[in-house]
Amino acid sequence: MAEAKIKVIMDEFITEEPKSKVLKSTEPDKVLKMEKLTLSDLPGVGAATAEKLEQAGYRDMMAVAVATLGELVETAGVTEAVARKMINAARDSMKMGFETGMEVLKKRALISKISTGCTNFDNLMGGGFETSAITECFGEFGSGKTQVGHLLCVNILKEDPDAHAVYIDTENTFRPERIKQFALGAGMNPEDALTRIMVARAFNSDHQMLLAEKVETMMAEQGKKVRLVVVDSLTSHFRAEFIGRGTLAERQQKLNRHMHTLAKIANTNNICVYVTNQVMAKPDQFFGDPTQAIGGHVVAHASTFRIYLRKGRKGTRVAKLIDAPNLADGEACFEVTEGGLVDVK
Repeated sequence: MAEAKIKVIMDEFITEEPKSKVLKSTEPDKVLKMEKLTLSDLPGVGAATAEKLEQAGYRDMMAVAVATLGELVETAGVTEAVARKMINAARDSMKMGFETGMEVLKKRALISKISTGCTNFDNLMGGGFETSAITECFGEFGSGKTQVGHLLCVNILKEDPDAHAVYIDTENTFRPERIKQFALGAGMNPEDALTRIMVARAFNSDHQMLLAEKVETMMAEQGKKVRLVVVDSLTSHFRAEFIGRGTLAERQQKLNRHMHTLAKIANTNNICVYVTNQVMAKPDQFFGDPTQAIGGHVVAHASTFRIYLRKGRKGTRVAKLIDAPNLADGEACFEVTEGGLVDVK
């Protein structure tokens, strides 16, 4: 009997040891699983909540990680405490904490530049229009803002055969005929270029904001590789709908939210966002250029690069870089031709 008991105890001891070894061997697998979380794995998210999030455009962990508490509370119908847990868990899985400057420098290597085809303009922008950033061009009518938007669409399609461009048109300024001219000037097939440009006409500010929010949804559902988003112009509807000082606060809040959405699209998807902006003349300025961009500090702070376009001599255009995080202020003179932009000495 004693020998039988000893045998049972030994069998239990032998079978327990491999179990612990199996647990140890699967620990890396658990870590790997944690890194590949889905929406249903977030705390407080069941099947119904996950479905609501997906319908609202939150299809991956990055979308939840960069969302605000108010957005998740409104979208998923959860409390602020649950929304905070969801966001924190998503950020932990994406490792969105502190990192060294060298790691940031390595990530910056993924950023590309969209050339304008004009040496002066490209040198001013440090090689071209940067992805993962918002570039704002403001100037009076006929200064070349829309021309630059059309040209960027063609050039990004030429650089990347799989790329697509999104053009949100608020002033009925998109012209496929101009795209054809630029495509021929760049040596591209005009029909191929037009096929890969997704154009949407915005009829009011709310529609404009909705179209910007649907860019990521379109990328996920249709599988399109969007590399450029053009908004021409950014402030047209906001300026027309919110009149007088009494509506200024509401206008700026909506404009700030719109810029935040565009910045999120640019940063999370490595997309170049190009926006044009209208201007006004300051009547109280007696010296210097009275031209000032619409949108105030909200647009100024949200834009990564700001370019002031104005008319030069004999049909030329002058681009003045007035704000950039890593570039010196300067000017570039160019001319808009049928086939593209040409340097002016």
